[in-house]
Amino acid sequence: MSVKTLTIDGTAIAIEEGATILQAAKEAGVPIPTLCHLEGVSDVGACRLCLVEVKGINKLLPACVTEVAEGMNIQTNTEKLQTYRRMTVELLFAEGNHVCSVCVANNNCELQDVAVQVGMDHSRFTYRFPDRGVDISHKQFGIDHNRCILCTRCVRVCDEVEGAHVWDVAQRGAACYIVSGLNQPWGEVDACTSCGKCVDACPTGAIFRKGDTTAEKVGDRAKLEFLVTAREQQQWTR
Repeated sequence: MSVKTLTIDGTAIAIEEGATILQAAKEAGVPIPTLCHLEGVSDVGACRLCLVEVKGINKLLPACVTEVAEGMNIQTNTEKLQTYRRMTVELLFAEGNHVCSVCVANNNCELQDVAVQVGMDHSRFTYRFPDRGVDISHKQFGIDHNRCILCTRCVRVCDEVEGAHVWDVAQRGAACYIVSGLNQPWGEVDACTSCGKCVDACPTGAIFRKGDTTAEKVGDRAKLEFLVTAREQQQWTR
């Protein structure tokens, strides 16, 4: 496999062909904020937080789904990018019902972490206060759509790692929401194995374990990475 050489924030980097800008930045120790990205599952470019500037291209590119090319000159933290990222996080907070003080993921929430990272302390946009439901029909878990940011990490980890495909996205635009089964209550979906991978994959408090109260949800990202690595290395058959 050939190697591509490029520059990220003034640092020269060499990485194998087919790698993404996000992978190259991670290898170089350059932090790029993400929400929809999750190690071990495919990238979809949903959150748009990882947008970067590439010299010679007049639009911002999502680092997680853009492959590196020879001679790329990439900027990851310009004033323009900081403005875009802060606006994106503001829109996420305005679009949902994120009340951190009573959330199970308070102080362990990736949305909170990104808000701090991009310097967002308030939203300039009018809060929509959507009327969203909570499904606690499952015997072990629940989903609160008020806290969902439509990153689709639950959809991808259930499909690509567990192989159950319990979750999907319904509707379009502002009406989009995560559905279980064929829009059934979660507890009635026979395909669900109750593995809890979607709980660990969720970056907010949208999918949680029953019994968790404020600030008690802790996701286990390492478990997902272990499962993917073990499968790739065929450790199950040894």
